[in-house]
Amino acid sequence: MKSILRFLKPIHWALLVLMAVFVSIQVWFDLEIPGYMSRITVLLNNGSSADLIMNEGLWMILCSIGSVLCSICAGGVAAYVASEFAKILRREQFLKVQSFSPQEMSRFNIYSLITRSTNDVTQVQNAVARTSQLIVKVPVMVYIALTKVATGSWEWTEVTAIGIIAIVIVQSFMLFYVIPRYRKVQWYTDGMNRTVREGLTGVRVIRAFNAADYQNRKADEANDELTENNLYASRLLAFTRPFNGVVQNILTVLIYILGAGIILNSVTQDDALTVFSNMVVFSSYVMYVVSSFILLAHVAMGLPRAIVSGKRIREVIDTKITVVDGDVTESKEDDLCISFKDVSFAYPNSSDDTLTGISFDVHRGETVAIIGQTGSGKSTILNLIPRLFDATSGTVEVDGIDVKDYDLDHLRSKIGYATQKAMLFKGTARFNIGYGRPDCSDEEMMGAARIACIDSYLYDNNGLDSEIEHMGSNLSGGQRQRISIARAICKKPEIYIFDDTFSALDYRTDAEVRRNIRKETSGSTILIVSQRIVTIADADRIIVISDGRIVASGKHSELMQSCDIYREMAALQEYKEAPQ
Repeated sequence: MKSILRFLKPIHWALLVLMAVFVSIQVWFDLEIPGYMSRITVLLNNGSSADLIMNEGLWMILCSIGSVLCSICAGGVAAYVASEFAKILRREQFLKVQSFSPQEMSRFNIYSLITRSTNDVTQVQNAVARTSQLIVKVPVMVYIALTKVATGSWEWTEVTAIGIIAIVIVQSFMLFYVIPRYRKVQWYTDGMNRTVREGLTGVRVIRAFNAADYQNRKADEANDELTENNLYASRLLAFTRPFNGVVQNILTVLIYILGAGIILNSVTQDDALTVFSNMVVFSSYVMYVVSSFILLAHVAMGLPRAIVSGKRIREVIDTKITVVDGDVTESKEDDLCISFKDVSFAYPNSSDDTLTGISFDVHRGETVAIIGQTGSGKSTILNLIPRLFDATSGTVEVDGIDVKDYDLDHLRSKIGYATQKAMLFKGTARFNIGYGRPDCSDEEMMGAARIACIDSYLYDNNGLDSEIEHMGSNLSGGQRQRISIARAICKKPEIYIFDDTFSALDYRTDAEVRRNIRKETSGSTILIVSQRIVTIADADRIIVISDGRIVASGKHSELMQSCDIYREMAALQEYKEAPQ
């Protein structure tokens, strides 16, 4: 919790100090009221004038109004600071996650990151809004109230001390069992989010395999774990509240019994009246002391959960980024556009290299294809160019400069990347196609759509205003891929990377899209990963990957003669001639 408090700005700390002032004044007003009640009681019994009684009553009313106003001001200030703090934490987490490479993402699953940005932040927000007031209010109230209690009869003081000790023992026992449960709640919330998301996103697969019962049982288990922990804490809390109330009532009764005995033994009526007045005031202060310990229990209940949430938020914000930004913002004129020099790569926590000794050059304006079996490392090679990962050893160069030396924004501005799984955002076709270049015109977007052969779909709907659902759920796989291709083309980069982006296209559309790309992007450097030979047969050069190593390189005709793996893939695909 302490480490994330650094995000509070000086103005927020100043407001928290102001809140503490309001809370302290509120407590002072509250504890002044029993004194006025005592004096009014004495005045009534002495038959004092109405003016004196009204004067004391007026001051008591002013204290009540002052208490209410201070409470409103303190609550408003605390709520404002808490909301601003939550806003800052959500923003810091989002910005940090945006800078994560897949290596950092592997430490957190998506469901946990969502919980940390929502539920965990809410826990911290509630702690700042409510607990911050109680942290000030409880000590001030206890100090002032106990000071006043200590001036009363020693019998009353002893009884009060016994009652407070009983409350402290019960609450300590309760917290010993409850706090560990609260620490588990956030993890169970992650599991519940994961199960619900799986059930929603995988609903088609669940129905296709008649697995609804299994998925329901899985959701019930996650729900039961979360509910059990919350109920366990709630049951204990439900016990402590009435227990504190019972102790408070018993103390009040004992104080009045003891007070009655003292009054009966009083020598004069004035002594009896003084004892009675003090008894009323003392019982009021005892109520405030007991209430303080009840509030302290709320602090102890809410703070541990907020501390756990704060640690989870801190884990995200303080995660060390492995892909560190460089400072090069200018490129050299070089015939070699992309160069891999003895590159090896291993994924985090993996004992074996995914890539080993990868070396090849891509000249400017050249189209190079990479093909190989599933899991051979094709996509990993492409991910090293825009620095989604960093090579374990060796160097990857773009325009003769190590990619690690580039400013990441500058490096990635040179690249148009169509990913293996088309990632589309909820919005319009205009938003998705122009995502990498928001300032491009509608004509340029429709031109990119025409190259990717998705223009007819747009014309049949609302053009660039056609609605795209989250992840393109209202589109077919081929339509999603073509919009992804159009997005890369619309950016007009120096380097195009197509990571198996044609896999969902039929052969005719595949050939037409590639023909359009060759025509419209002539002079650009293109890297293509594909499982289909028909997609890459007309590339300037084809690199064959097997088990993370380059086993052959050359044109299609050369590989058909010299590479057994390539020839076997062609035979399995019954490839004869690539369509032009």
